[in-house]
This record gives sequence, structure tokens and C-alpha cells, in this order.
Amino acid sequence: MASTITGAGAGLGLSCSTTRKFTQKRNPSSSRLSFCSIKMAVSVGEEKKKKSFTLEKSEEAFSAAKEMMPGGVNSPVRAFKSVGGQPIVFDSVKGSHMRDIDGNDYIDYVGSWGPAIIGHADDEVLAALSETMKKGTSFGAPCLLENVLAEMVIKAVPSIEMVRFVNSGTEACMGVLRLARAYTGREKIIKFEGCYHGHADPFLVKAGSGVATLGLPDSPGVPKAATYETLTAPYNDIAAVENLFENNKGEICGIILEPVVGNAGFIPPKPEFINAIRRITEENNALLIFDEVMTGFRLAYGGAQEYFGITPDLTTLGKIIGGGLPVGAYGGRREIMEMVAPAGPMYQAGTLSGNPLAMTAGIHTLKRLQKPGSYEYLDKITSELVQGIIDAGKKTGHAICGGYIRGMFGFFFTEGPVYNFADAKKSDTAKFARFYQGMLREGVYFAPSQFEAGFTSLAHTAEDIQKTIAAAENVLRQI
Repeated sequence: MASTITGAGAGLGLSCSTTRKFTQKRNPSSSRLSFCSIKMAVSVGEEKKKKSFTLEKSEEAFSAAKEMMPGGVNSPVRAFKSVGGQPIVFDSVKGSHMRDIDGNDYIDYVGSWGPAIIGHADDEVLAALSETMKKGTSFGAPCLLENVLAEMVIKAVPSIEMVRFVNSGTEACMGVLRLARAYTGREKIIKFEGCYHGHADPFLVKAGSGVATLGLPDSPGVPKAATYETLTAPYNDIAAVENLFENNKGEICGIILEPVVGNAGFIPPKPEFINAIRRITEENNALLIFDEVMTGFRLAYGGAQEYFGITPDLTTLGKIIGGGLPVGAYGGRREIMEMVAPAGPMYQAGTLSGNPLAMTAGIHTLKRLQKPGSYEYLDKITSELVQGIIDAGKKTGHAICGGYIRGMFGFFFTEGPVYNFADAKKSDTAKFARFYQGMLREGVYFAPSQFEAGFTSLAHTAEDIQKTIAAAENVLRQI
């Protein structure tokens, strides 16, 4: 019997309370010249001295990038569309800090969007990668490292008895949806508004992440047929889910959700929500799928399912299990996973799946997380960070709410509470943009969107946290 969610205030949405758990541009014709000059300017190692904040080289690099890549980036949220200003081009990362090509240093709370839970460019991980590279970077064939990481994942994650490694979270969610449909013989899937499960066609319906950041409707290029079987409900709304099952009896293969939403900002579940979702899926012979690409190994070593005590049928993973290299995975009960080719008829494949570099980085990242006190430390520093920012906001007269679980957090410029994407959209995004730009000048790098969660790491220090809180109060007084 799955245990219920407990703890004072746990999962009650984001509020302002002191509850611990949840509380200018170059002429396009000059782009070739710009690109050449970047090569000469990109090294910033010689810029040792403290200097005034400038993004001149980032502007030059980004101007050139826009001539070669759509929007100048390879993932939309990086373009700063929702916060304005100049997107930053980075040169290096180490520990809890990032350094851009202009020589500015930042305390980082993006963590490469989640993977850097032990800190950027960890010495032990880099040393292991160096040794692995001597043997080759990709085999296109089985390697022993796949066995090692698979065993670690299976031992850690309650729902996983077998696992398939892929190359991204999007790929993991594509595979798990196909598997759920193959196993149940049903085609309809329920997802929640504001939850993001990658950019595969069936999931680009009321999605979060960059779709929410840019204010895009359902994406052009997605055929109606691809999303016809995708049903949506507001997050934390049990009645809406029950109605969907009532109106689609015997047709729904399962429910996929972020157990803690991170792609519409940080939104925790209400105490009864995940328990009810587990019950409803069991009553309807449907599968429960946790998308733990973000929460896996971050909320607890066994992910959100360990933290909340709810075991889904299938789970997707990514980010942390690759230690900063491209990776993804999906896994679950043996009887379901044996549907996957070549054990079964459901086909899915990948050229670089299980490559030795990603496996190595993942193995050594998970080893670090196994050390006693890792998650207690994340809990402590994230609590201090979030409470400090909320206190600073209230002290300076702003409507603000926020929350956290272990190494994942978020805050909104609204009174709250925030239970779903509709609540999140009440946030003052214009104020967030001003706050964001102010924090950049103070040397703090948050995700460039109100609708993205933040991440702490084992590399963040007490000094990092105190500097961030002081910077936030300074900026909040000015805006």
C-alpha cells in the first residue's frame, strides 16, 4: 500500500508562509566578420581583474549566431525572449559558478537545467571521463558501463526493474508513451496543463517549458491526428482526471505527469493528488507514468517516487543520470519492459544510446549522491535560499510566493498559492524580467523564464546563498 504524503505544508502549493518544505545589434552583413572576431575574443582566461558588467562580446557572438541558427540558439528558452536583454554566451563552468565570454562570473541556479547536482565540471567525473575517452567515445555496441549504470538505477528507483537508455528526456518520453500504448492496447493518454514531456508531437498540447515561456499555442507543424488521443487536465485537479476516465472508458492507456512540476515553474502536488492518481489508474487498468527527467535523483536518491512513497508503473529519467552528458532512460516493471525490442515487439533504437561517456559521467555522479548527508545538505541550502528571497520580497513590498523540495525550487511574483499552470500565469512576468536583469548584474544566474524551476547543487556554499539573498534584496528594492 503506497503511503500518503505527509509533513507540515507539504504539497499545499506555493504560498508566502514560512512553511519549510514549500514555502545594439550588428548589421547582418557583418556576421562573417563578427564570427571571425569571436574566435579571437572568446578566451577570457587573461581577464583576471574585476571589471564593470558588460555583455559586449556576448552581443557580438549572439549577433553572429542568429545568422547561423534559428533565433541564435539551439533551445528556445536560452534566447531570453521572456526576460529581454542580451542572451549570455558562456565560456566555462566550475562548481556552482559560470563565467561568460566577457569575463563576468555568476552564481548558477540553472545547473545545465538540472544535471549539475554535484556541481559543474566535477574533478572526479572529469578524471573518469578522461580515462574512458582513452578507450573510445562511442562503440555502437554493448559496453560494460551500461550494466553498471543500469544496476545503479534499478537499485535506486522503486518502480524500475528493467531500464532502456536513450539520449534525451524527449526520447525517453517518446519511448515510454509508445510502450504504454503497446502494453495496454489503448491509445489515449492523459497529461497535465503546463507539464512538459519533451517536444514529441503527442506532448505539445498545453505544454510547459519553452512553450510556456514564449507564450506559444500548440505548435505549428503538429498534425491534429498526432494530438487527437492526448487528453489534458489541470494539475492537482482530481475531479478533472476522474471525468476524463468516465468519458473515455476503456480507451486511456495511462497518465503521464511531472510528480513535481518544473516546466511551469516549481509547483508541488497537493498531499492527496498523487495518491488519487495512483488509485484512479489502478481502478481503470491504466498505467501511471512518472516523468522524472527533472526530479529523478534530485528530490531523493530514488526520485520523487521515493520522496512521496508512490510507485508508478513506468518512469522516465534524464539529466542527472548522465552527469551533464546527453542521456535519457525509461524503465518500469519487467513484464512491461519486456515489450521493448528486441525482447518484445515494440520497436525503439538509438545510435548513441548507452554510450560510454554518458554512462561514466552518470555512474560517478550517482556515486557522489550516495554519500551520507547529500540530500540533507541540498535541503538546508535550498531552504535558506528560498526563504531568504521570499523574506526579501515581502520586506520590500512585493507579492511573492515560493517553495522547494531538496535541490529544486521556484518562486512567483504573485501572492499565491500556486497549484497549477493557471495559477502560475497570474505571476507578474514583467516584474520577473526586471528582477532577472538586476540579478544578472549582481552576478546571479537564474533560469531566464518565470516558468522554469531552479536548482541547487552540492557545490553551492553558504557564501553563495547569502550573496544571492543579499543581491535579491538589493534588486527588489530597486524594482
